[in-house]
Amino acid sequence: MKKQFSKMPVLYALIVAACLTIRAGEIPNPAAASSREPNLLHGSDGQLYLSWVDFGPRQTATLRFSTWNEKGWSPARTVASGDNWFINWADFSSMSALADGTLVAHWLQMSSDGTYSYDVMLSLSLDRGRNWSKPLTPHRDGTHTEHGFVSILPLDASTFGVFWLDGRSKTVNGGDMALRFTTLGRDGRLGKELVVDQRVCECCQTSAAVLADGDPFVVYRDRSHKEVRDIGSAILRNGQVASSRTVYPDDWVIEGCPVNGPATDQHQGTVVVAWYTYQGDHSEVRVRFSANSAKDYGEMIRIDEGQPSGRVDVVLVDRNTAIVSWLEANESVGEIRWRVVSRTGLKQASRTLTQTLTARASGFPRIEFFEGSLFFAWTDAAKPGGVKTARFSLGHLKGSSAEPGQNSVN
Repeated sequence: MKKQFSKMPVLYALIVAACLTIRAGEIPNPAAASSREPNLLHGSDGQLYLSWVDFGPRQTATLRFSTWNEKGWSPARTVASGDNWFINWADFSSMSALADGTLVAHWLQMSSDGTYSYDVMLSLSLDRGRNWSKPLTPHRDGTHTEHGFVSILPLDASTFGVFWLDGRSKTVNGGDMALRFTTLGRDGRLGKELVVDQRVCECCQTSAAVLADGDPFVVYRDRSHKEVRDIGSAILRNGQVASSRTVYPDDWVIEGCPVNGPATDQHQGTVVVAWYTYQGDHSEVRVRFSANSAKDYGEMIRIDEGQPSGRVDVVLVDRNTAIVSWLEANESVGEIRWRVVSRTGLKQASRTLTQTLTARASGFPRIEFFEGSLFFAWTDAAKPGGVKTARFSLGHLKGSSAEPGQNSVN
């Protein structure tokens, strides 16, 4: 495929890939030792949010959040709590924000006694998280089936877009999981439901961004009738699917869900997508950039160090530079690793954030870029454990390349 990118000066590309100074440190946060499933959001209101779930007695789960300020993370606020939530290590809660500070949060709640019978619950706050509305569901099918793996994004000054995986068509004898979409106004009104893709992988995360022209863009793990489970994407416009395509033809055939969804970010027309796949006898973490709002992509870039377990996240620092995180297997333990990569394909040496378990309890590490710093949130599966956070101050300064393993947080 012919590259669509304009050429960048070689000197600039070298500075981006090899001369990024990084100052690191773990930072305290208000999450309890029982906390899991962290998430990060750089909101349209200019705030950085950390959300997580605390677990109490009698299987009670509580969704809480904190905001970042010059003194660190603020005291925790509660969104919702319940003893009938569906808790899944890979299907975690999230938040989104409108420019005026209107917040929405989501969690999953059991809808019957069935093991995989649960709904997406949405709640709004018009006062920056002090009070939250009565929950509602974006899907209105009323079936006791699976609904989850949600991505929420601000579409305009008063409207959110909501993507989710929907199992209403699944039955005991088979059926397909679909990707659906609707809108949610700050007044609590839901728009029409739209089927984005009729057949997708059952339990991989979705990820979404608003393109430079305002159109919603979503990436997800697709599923063909021949069990090819490559990363699909779609652009929505005027309530319809304007275009859909495979991000890259991995041709990964697997008769089961790998529980490893893609991640995406957008900045001034540049789109980046990162994902996990399997090739021949080994796994890989891959990245592709688009310079024209996902109309087409440049070359595929491999990111991992040879033994990735996936669990990727990605953020754009500017139009030409992304940071990718993933879980790398290292003998009997895992490592949360991350790497700076430019859209020309130049890569900085990967860095280790911390060692971790490769078990499900470690969850999916999250990253976000905010006010010149890279923020991490992850679950420490060891006792006493809980949600951990770290901040890396980034700066484009000549002559300060780091080697793998430097600046680790242990």
